[in-house]
Amino acid sequence: MTAIDPPLTHPADPSRARLSDLIGAIDPWDDLERAHLKTAAEWIAGGAPLYRVRKPDVPPMHLVCYFVVRDEERGRLLLVAHRKAGLWLPAGGHVDPDEDPWDTVVRECREELDIQATASPVTGRHPLFLTVTRTRGGEGAHTDVSLWYVLDATADSVTTYDEGEFTAIRWLTEEQVLQEPGELLDPHMHRFTRKLRHARTRTRAGVQT
Repeated sequence: MTAIDPPLTHPADPSRARLSDLIGAIDPWDDLERAHLKTAAEWIAGGAPLYRVRKPDVPPMHLVCYFVVRDEERGRLLLVAHRKAGLWLPAGGHVDPDEDPWDTVVRECREELDIQATASPVTGRHPLFLTVTRTRGGEGAHTDVSLWYVLDATADSVTTYDEGEFTAIRWLTEEQVLQEPGELLDPHMHRFTRKLRHARTRTRAGVQT
């Protein structure tokens, strides 16, 4: 995996510069992520609005944070059954205007799972993965530019969840996630899981991810 080249010049405002640096540090897992990183970098540098200001699709392309909670001892990942999407997804939410994405993760983790966000040693407070995805459905369909973070928590610590957003939660091993039919998950969940497994292996081996 090789990180994409950062833009030669940063956008004028600090939040764009910060986002540009953040995604420029992500090593692409495959050609699709490489293409998504390029799309996101051009979108940020191009001056388009980045943050959702009105539900569900204003502007039609906006920034989202996923956080994949992992129980290290049990080797399991937390997925939530999202009411609107009708899919099993990581928890997450939209980035508020000029909000640092890590602050979004902290805020949404508290709101949706009622736990403190603890960054995984695999990634720290940086996203492991990026996707650009058109949401399902007709009216209100839009494009999410999603930063995927990894958090550490024990399954026992998650005792509640936002029932307005989710109908259920599940803890699955990486193998169980990969065995789940793709149409039931976020369309990039299998790819993320493989990248996470690779990153953990490199971390255990003492290789910088």
